[in-house]
Amino acid sequence: MNIAIFSDTFLPEINGVATSVNSLFLLLRKNGHNAYVVTTSKDKNVTFKDNVLRIPGLELKKLYGYRASFFYNKEAFKILKGLNLDLVHINTEFGISQFGFIVASKLRIPSVYTYHTMYEDYTYYATKGYFDRFSKWAIREFDKTCMNRATEIISPSNKTLTYIKSIGVEKYVNVVPTGFEFKRFLKNEENLKKVSDLREKIGISQDKKVLLCLGRIAKEKSFDVILKGYKNYLDEYEDQNTILLFVGDGPERGELENLASSLGISKKVKFIGKVLNEDVYKYYLISDLFLNASISETQGLTFMEAMASSVPVLCRFDNNLVGVINNNKTGFFFIDEQDFSEKLYFVLNLSKEKLDVICENALKSIDCFDEKSFYLNVIEVYKRAIRRYW
Repeated sequence: MNIAIFSDTFLPEINGVATSVNSLFLLLRKNGHNAYVVTTSKDKNVTFKDNVLRIPGLELKKLYGYRASFFYNKEAFKILKGLNLDLVHINTEFGISQFGFIVASKLRIPSVYTYHTMYEDYTYYATKGYFDRFSKWAIREFDKTCMNRATEIISPSNKTLTYIKSIGVEKYVNVVPTGFEFKRFLKNEENLKKVSDLREKIGISQDKKVLLCLGRIAKEKSFDVILKGYKNYLDEYEDQNTILLFVGDGPERGELENLASSLGISKKVKFIGKVLNEDVYKYYLISDLFLNASISETQGLTFMEAMASSVPVLCRFDNNLVGVINNNKTGFFFIDEQDFSEKLYFVLNLSKEKLDVICENALKSIDCFDEKSFYLNVIEVYKRAIRRYW
């Protein structure tokens, strides 16, 4: 098949959608398909290199540096028209993705649409709290419009499926969890050699237990809950043997640094900033526990990356994680800041044997998210979309 994947975000940007799109892009090419990515660029001109078509976009600094492009580009359309496309796969909602719907319409080919992001969790970026109810209604209507335009819809989890149905979409929805390649995250001898000196490079001694927070540092990720809970933990248990490590960047980094300072725990918290996508696995491998308080995830790829790295996971309970994490068997849930403090102490004081069993169970539990299953399920959706156009 000849497939164009449309996304407003792509590597080297680091976020769940960019990672999912790249996984799909590489999988399709590995299995003999002609796959292309259509995305934004900081350049002034359209570029087409290594099957990635980039269209100039305006940087949105308040949205973690995302870029917004115009919804149509004549030069890019001419290139796409020459690729003899069988279908387009749309992964976001704005400029590039609206262009994807236009391409599908003009070329009279089917479109597959994956709903990755719960935009109702992001309205504060635009509203600052004003007219928030109206904004959420507008987003629901916009989401519904996008889904009704698509030939087939993909939801990466049951959580997003529930949302899609709740806003009135009556079309069939395919639940296809994003798969990813586990090998580079595994805690084997080869990978451990690559990270043997990382602690020294970033200034963390070998005797410290590393508590890892990794991802876009933004309000919806609720990292402030982790900081406040960590403060409670330090006060209650007088721990001197841990350090909280933030890997990633985003609009809330300054606020979090200020919060750490006001809580008096700056010396126990380290902000690494943005790292290259190919280096992300290293930070899992030097960590003793992965922490997350977000309840805005649609699938939770970072949770699975941690589990693939044999790092125990302690995260805030969310319906989306039911089936991914089994409490006290493949990971651990907490409810709020105080509960976080108690659960953190509990996990850090488990025996190595108990933690090894948890990590082993976790690794087995994510087998269903492997690349092969993801690829076969996506191809089935593509075939169904094409049949509807016969």
